[in-house]
Amino acid sequence: QVQLVESGGGSVQAGGSLRLSCAASGYTSSRGYMAWFRQAPGKEREGVATIHSAGGSTFYSDSVKGRFTISQDNSKKVVFLQMNSLKPEDTGMYYCAASRGDPGPVSLLDGHWYSYWGQGTQVTVSS
Repeated sequence: QVQLVESGGGSVQAGGSLRLSCAASGYTSSRGYMAWFRQAPGKEREGVATIHSAGGSTFYSDSVKGRFTISQDNSKKVVFLQMNSLKPEDTGMYYCAASRGDPGPVSLLDGHWYSYWGQGTQVTVSS
């Protein structure tokens, strides 16, 4: 059984930084991706960043490119999201997700291709 547990959320002022962590257990796919999604109140879920579980290749949404960095510690099965230069529009619930296989280049940040989800951690950025 795959379990994903996020931590590291909180409240910061604009321009600040936060580091989210996602501890994965039971996840063994060598072809899949681990990703971070977010959802703000009244808005649709948005894919933020993804990393190949074995190869380490990464992909980011345009809204966070250059500010956020996704990484992983395979030995501890933890995925991180380092968020710098935070903006109020980054506010939302952040979810860790994992796919069973390779979603393909067009769907890397499409949540429909991710089968496993954590409970989320709240990030609030004030202006």
